[in-house]
Amino acid sequence: MTMMYRKTAIAAAIAIELAVPAHAEVTKSEPGGFVSVHKLVIAAPPEKVWDTIAKPNLWWSKDHTYSGDNANLSIDARPGGCWCEKLKGGSIEHARVIYADRGKVLRFDGAFGPLQSGAVTGTLTFALKAEGQGTAVTITYVVGGFHPGGLQGFAAPVDGVFAAQMPALKRAAEAR
Repeated sequence: MTMMYRKTAIAAAIAIELAVPAHAEVTKSEPGGFVSVHKLVIAAPPEKVWDTIAKPNLWWSKDHTYSGDNANLSIDARPGGCWCEKLKGGSIEHARVIYADRGKVLRFDGAFGPLQSGAVTGTLTFALKAEGQGTAVTITYVVGGFHPGGLQGFAAPVDGVFAAQMPALKRAAEAR
């Protein structure tokens, strides 16, 4: 194997590894609710990943905010704390922290985005586990309740919004 071929093969392997998205899927979807699960491994220790999650302005896309600016997002990472967004003339509570154990679990109660207009409850859990020199992260969003037309139609779009945030979360945690 020539040196050039070896370098090309290594570069291709790195590109494939970086291009592979986190594992994501809607594990259950029905009119009364859905479950969305995302899994990824981040090359950073659990405490650093947890601290990054608690700063959504570093990784949540401005395209999925009400204000159009992710700098307006914040999380007060303690029970009762708010995942909030400042708006011109107001604010929005996306979710409330219900469980915070630094480096292990950050859990929220909240109906994100258009789910807020229904009688809907959502439980979003970031579970972190040390894996080698990094952290295995499982993000689970369990949604249930009532929304005119059912909740089934929200499953794929909501799952897609969370999936779109995962590469930025990984980059932000690994860069810090």
